Formats: sequence, structure tokens, C-alpha cells
Amino acid sequence: QVQLVESGGGLVQAGDSLRLSCATSGRAFNTYATGWFRQAPGKEREFVATIARSGNIYYADSVKGRFTISRDNAKNTFYLQLNSLKPEDTAVYYCAADRVPLCRFGVHSYDYWGQGTKVTVSS
Repeated sequence: QVQLVESGGGLVQAGDSLRLSCATSGRAFNTYATGWFRQAPGKEREFVATIARSGNIYYADSVKGRFTISRDNAKNTFYLQLNSLKPEDTAVYYCAADRVPLCRFGVHSYDYWGQGTKVTVSS
């Protein structure tokens, strides 16, 4: 079993930056793929970024060049750096872990989820 706890959300202005963290507990964190998803009000949860056990990384087109995913296996923590934020980035952001250690993009591919952290970007 893996527990995930996000932190770092908040209210910012357009153009600002935030760093989200996802602290994990449980065994074998470094064997999992990890990802970030987000859900805006009235919308479905969508893929944002993922990093595989190998270090391969993929981003959604909407965040490519602005967001950066990373992980620190020694700390059992992974991160999402959000730069050049836009109002349309406003959402609850969720971290997730996938026992299949590959880059995958579907919500249903991930086995463990955090509780979410809210990011609000004002114009």
C-alpha cells in the first residue's frame, strides 16, 4: 500500500509559479511510475505529467514548456513545478502512483492517489 499527500497549492496571479510536492509512504516507491493529474470545476480529471521508473517523462500539450515533473527517490517524494501559470490552470491537482513503471496517461491506470491540492490562478 502507498499513501500520497500533496502540498504546495495556493492562490496566485497569472504568470506566477508554484511547486507542488507529493510525499509518499509505503514500500518500493522507486519501482512505481508517478504522475500528476488535475480536475477543474465541472470537468473530468485530466492527465498533466508523468515520470516513469526509468526517468522517461511525458507532459500534456497544454503544460509542455511550463510545467516540470521530477522525483527524488531518496526522499520518496515527487514534484510538479508550475511556471507561467494561466487562469486555465486553475484546478485541484492530484498526484498518483502506478505499479506499472511506465509512462501512462489514463486516470484508471494509476493505483494510488493523493487527496488533491487546489491551485487557483487569478487573471
